[in-house]
Amino acid sequence: MQCYCSRTVGKLLCINGMPSIIQVAGVKYFPRPEKYDHVEYPERTKLRFMEKVPALPTNIRPPKMTKSLKYMRGPELVHNFLLHEQYGIIALNGGRMKWGHFEMVRLGILRKMDQQRMFAIWRIDGPWQPVTKKGQGQRMGGGKGSIDHYVTPIKAGRVIVEMGGKCEFTEVKPILEMVANNLPFPAKVVNQQMMEEMAAEEERLEKENLNRYTLKYVIQNNLGGCHNWISPYDRKWFGKYL
Repeated sequence: MQCYCSRTVGKLLCINGMPSIIQVAGVKYFPRPEKYDHVEYPERTKLRFMEKVPALPTNIRPPKMTKSLKYMRGPELVHNFLLHEQYGIIALNGGRMKWGHFEMVRLGILRKMDQQRMFAIWRIDGPWQPVTKKGQGQRMGGGKGSIDHYVTPIKAGRVIVEMGGKCEFTEVKPILEMVANNLPFPAKVVNQQMMEEMAAEEERLEKENLNRYTLKYVIQNNLGGCHNWISPYDRKWFGKYL
């Protein structure tokens, strides 16, 4: 059933020098409200608290790690889609999230969202990669420093957090934008339609490109001896995700 609403508007006109009001009636169209019968709520509708330090058995000493930049380089190949096909935040570049960023996201969303008809879920793990640091004023040497904090490495295209429920994108977008602007790497608020349009646009640009000498073609054919000076990551991703 379509919704219509009649309204009456008064216009003041001058006829033969005398002011008179002419009533004009019109009909305003309201679109059919969207139904949310297809929305499936997860078991936990609120963002859970992330531990600052990962839980380890008591008989295991916390291991130390190198920077391992491979965990932040390149595109995300697994968690790059929306599970509930509604709204979320995706990373545009690689980076690291500390425990403070997790709390910022959790508190920022829980304080603004309507918990009666909305839900939010994490799409990333809690801080697990140790970052070491030496005390101030220490000299070089002496072995690797002690663990200072833990982080979660993020790749480009990774879905950080996902929201949904019986709500529209205009309601969720200000909440997610406030959170995305405070992340330590560029991030974007998207919905399912935007994700599909971005994938289709990337495919269209690659298909309609008239210049055959793309960076991918140049690197694969070693034009100009580029293999002697380009990065090994360029051979894999052809100039992307640096």
